[in-house]
Amino acid sequence: MDSVFRPRAALAAAILLALASSGAFAASEAQQEANRKAVLEFYEKGINQKDADAAIAYMGDRYVQHNPNAADGPEGFRKFIGFLREKFPNSRSEIKRSFVDGDYVIVHVHAVREPGTRGNAIIDIFKLEKGKIVEHWDVTQPIPENSANSNTMF
Repeated sequence: MDSVFRPRAALAAAILLALASSGAFAASEAQQEANRKAVLEFYEKGINQKDADAAIAYMGDRYVQHNPNAADGPEGFRKFIGFLREKFPNSRSEIKRSFVDGDYVIVHVHAVREPGTRGNAIIDIFKLEKGKIVEHWDVTQPIPENSANSNTMF
């Protein structure tokens, strides 16, 4: 039975090798990097510069918000940025690292709403379609004053 699968495995390997050498996967890698860049720009324009319109340019035809405190769509995002501008005009978020998996981009963020405070550790997950952001999830954890270990959250 093993001999039956060897030709198929060899054929599959040959096809993958041909695709890889032809550049067929390059578009996927290039798209992933374009997705990362779109999310990083969206974050900088929206969250740090508080320019909702500039950030919305990175959104798709729909924007599904999974944070229960924020509304869907561009208007929901505008409202959130208005809240930041009004309540936390000096807030700043630093993306410590980003990860890309196909149409998903994940960022690990240190967000400080009021300078001089410890802030929050945030994981944001964005889904993109055709290079545009269409969904968002986030998980937020306050940075405690004391930690049970000497590791940082970043």
